Amino acid sequence: MSPTAKLRPAQPGSPGQVTFIGAGPGDPGLLTLRAVEALAHADVLVADPQVLDTVRPHTRAGVDIPGQPERDEPSTIVDTPTLAGAVNLVMAAARGGKRVVRAVAGDPGMDADTTEEMLACADAGVVFEVVPGVATAVGVPAYAGVPLRSADGTDVRFIDAAKASERCWTEIGVSQATAVVSTTLESVASVAGELVAGGRKPDTPLTVTVAGTTTRQRTWTATLGSIAQVLKAAKVLPSPEGSRPVIAVVGGGRTVADRDRLAWFESKPLFGWKVLVPRTREQAASLSDQLRSYGAVPSEVPTIAVEPPRTPQQMERAVKGLVTGRYEWIAFTSVNAVKAVREKFEEYGLDARAFAGIKVAAVGDQTAAALVDFGVKPDLVPSGEQSAAGLLEDWPPYDPVFDPIDRVFLPRADIATETLVAGLIELGWEVDDVTAYRTVRASPPPAPTREAIKGGGFDAVLFTSSSTVRNLVGIAGKPHNVTVIACIGPATAKTAEEHGLRVDVLSPEPSVLRLAEALSEFGAKRRAAAVEAGEPVTRPSERRPGSRRRRNTS
Repeated sequence: MSPTAKLRPAQPGSPGQVTFIGAGPGDPGLLTLRAVEALAHADVLVADPQVLDTVRPHTRAGVDIPGQPERDEPSTIVDTPTLAGAVNLVMAAARGGKRVVRAVAGDPGMDADTTEEMLACADAGVVFEVVPGVATAVGVPAYAGVPLRSADGTDVRFIDAAKASERCWTEIGVSQATAVVSTTLESVASVAGELVAGGRKPDTPLTVTVAGTTTRQRTWTATLGSIAQVLKAAKVLPSPEGSRPVIAVVGGGRTVADRDRLAWFESKPLFGWKVLVPRTREQAASLSDQLRSYGAVPSEVPTIAVEPPRTPQQMERAVKGLVTGRYEWIAFTSVNAVKAVREKFEEYGLDARAFAGIKVAAVGDQTAAALVDFGVKPDLVPSGEQSAAGLLEDWPPYDPVFDPIDRVFLPRADIATETLVAGLIELGWEVDDVTAYRTVRASPPPAPTREAIKGGGFDAVLFTSSSTVRNLVGIAGKPHNVTVIACIGPATAKTAEEHGLRVDVLSPEPSVLRLAEALSEFGAKRRAAAVEAGEPVTRPSERRPGSRRRRNTS
């Protein structure tokens, strides 16, 4: 067990403890396991604003975050804590017996001036520890496809341009070391000039990466002598974005020259695509994770709200019948159905043991996963198509010799189709088709989201049912014609076309995961065609009228 995991909750009057953690350069997936452990045990979180959204999801409910609202309220933007301000916040909480986590960008030893904060803890007798993070100067080149060491073992020097002296530039200029420079976009040209003045040749290759390790990342390849012209041609300078921090890698043998083959992150099929997922966050979790693996930026917008049935008596009778042995089978056709039955169980003080002796069916893998989370392993999941039709393909006919009971409990939505009921009856089963929940149109999303939908701010929309098409158009308007429309099946595609939408992607199977995969294949073909034609790789939203090419950092 790690030292962090051994910690007990702080007691009033006991000495506090401070854990300094590095939150990495931007990608939330780069948090270390030790950092996540520390966050889970924190009483107080003092975080640099640029890493707050990265670390906050790993804290427990009720954690105190000075200057920020409660977890369920919108975040606010606050200024980066000054050294004195951060020390005061940390020390006040630690003296109060609290367990404090101080989160900084990158690594505490390389990217943040935390030494003074550590010394303040030491002088006050406050116990502290340091959890290293992925340093920005190391993580960003890795995501840009620029290894810092080549086969010949080149030396690597790390430089903060804002603090570098003339002597530093001269030492780097006359050396053959790979220089990793932390600077800003508007200062890159002057850094290149300093290195050339110090002795580096103007044709020395370099890369410049902005917003590294995030889906806003963008990298330029040039030489010390040409970088100013390259940035000007890209129309990123002069601009308000000039003050954005960047990592510049100078030299490095073949590493810069091989970037086209090593740029694994920016070459993902949906890199930087803003994809609208018209489902609730709970429903979209696995889908959004898959989209992120393709480089996309998913945005969940619920189009359907789930409410209890208007008359709960039917559901109550069915659950009681489940316990008393009325049913041979219970069939779940959605995650929401699992949730509805689970909530009714909890209301009656029941748990998964009430399913003993009852066969359980799930319409697909996601519904099956929800059942497993409930403590129930389904007996039947479709071996082929994950749908009501697929479930019927594998459902056994009623056999009075082997089936002591001929009845199936089917908890469903109020708008469910009759396909499954009709099929089960044809197989000889009696069906209690029970409304477990109602689906109603969700409230409209915020105005900026509606404007992005209608104005082409999203690169793609995933439609997972005909109702998501109708409801999205109803609450937010019709997606712009530059937006890629992806549909889960022919029925959904037909509904989209009836609403005047051009369907670009059709899933080969009625599965949300296969739908995301189909979109990624579409994006990969689109990227390959642009590269083959010698054209810049752009996102669909950048093709809309009025979009500005220079904003291609998102």
